[in-house]
Amino acid sequence: MENFTFYSPTFFVFGKDTELQAGEYIKKFGGSKVLIHYGGNSAKKSGLLDRVEESLKKEGIPYVMLGGVKPNPRSGLVYEGIELCKKEGVDFILAVGGGSTIDSSKAIAAGVVYDGDFWDFYSGKPVEEALPIGTILTIAAAGSEGSPDSVITKEEGMFKRGASGNALRAKFSILNPALTQTLPAYQTACGITDIMAHLYERYLTNSKEVEVTDRLIEALLLTMKHEGPRVIADPNNYDARANIMWAGMVAHNHTCGVGRSQDWNSHNIEHELSALYDCAHGAGLAVTMPAVFKYVMNHDVMRFAKVAVRVWGCQMDFDHPEVTALEGIEAFQNFLKSIGMPKNFEELGAKEEDIPKLVEVLCRGDGRDGTITGFVTLNEEDCTNIYKMMI
Repeated sequence: MENFTFYSPTFFVFGKDTELQAGEYIKKFGGSKVLIHYGGNSAKKSGLLDRVEESLKKEGIPYVMLGGVKPNPRSGLVYEGIELCKKEGVDFILAVGGGSTIDSSKAIAAGVVYDGDFWDFYSGKPVEEALPIGTILTIAAAGSEGSPDSVITKEEGMFKRGASGNALRAKFSILNPALTQTLPAYQTACGITDIMAHLYERYLTNSKEVEVTDRLIEALLLTMKHEGPRVIADPNNYDARANIMWAGMVAHNHTCGVGRSQDWNSHNIEHELSALYDCAHGAGLAVTMPAVFKYVMNHDVMRFAKVAVRVWGCQMDFDHPEVTALEGIEAFQNFLKSIGMPKNFEELGAKEEDIPKLVEVLCRGDGRDGTITGFVTLNEEDCTNIYKMMI
């Protein structure tokens, strides 16, 4: 296990009707004027925004609102939010939605207190200061409600990049699993896939003797393997929703990633798909991960064999561990298909003729040097081969 520091200061409020306490927690963490940032009409139609507004009014907290966050959140709305916050004297941001809304809120929070272009943080500059953020989660997926991370798509060039810093961790996160019960099955499955991706990307490590975090990751993967089909079969299963929601937070607040190197090549490769085709991030990961895993499997075949046995119930073939490793990858892919996820370019809406463009932006775009680095360092030829495996 490697040396590490770990800081996770978010105050979590979990359970039914907890969104009614939003104003109370904004006041607790010092907010005096709030930006309520949200996505589309679902938060309005469901009455969630009305309940949130009433909670703030009850505590005497003034607010302004900015909707319009899209999946794969865009830089244009971030700039709009930064200007609105500066104009209105906002000192606290409340994200009402899923990972896209929370990520957009984090970008705004960083940009308001920064003299330069917020995109500097998505080009490698660490985030050291930001407005305080609270979240009301409506989709269990990205884990942004507990993480120090944010991903934004820059419309000029369509670069999808991430920023990170403990200043981006939410002061509080309200997690009511009942708010996810109205999600379409496809969105639920995309969320499940994203959560499992966050776990696999940490599991693929070159660090030695990390049994504690290995076991944490395996337990969470087993939870998703169990709860995923239950919630697809019965969208109103509150208990399954609750387990998935908490697993999504734990998967990405870095509890499972301490003391170990991590991968994230699957995320990087997928980001180009969702940036170009505007597909759901989880759907893109469902197509990307099996291809990446098969391509890099022999780098440490026993790591793939171990998760195959411990999570997917495969029998270990000690003479041919690569057989076990491949069985585990295929079991994972079959699980994703069983919950309604795509399995190839065609089902995702991607095109073979776009592969050179995808690779160029992935490996050379926005100042990159021709490689992406994780569990294995991949060059342009490697990435081309991986994209071709998705056809």
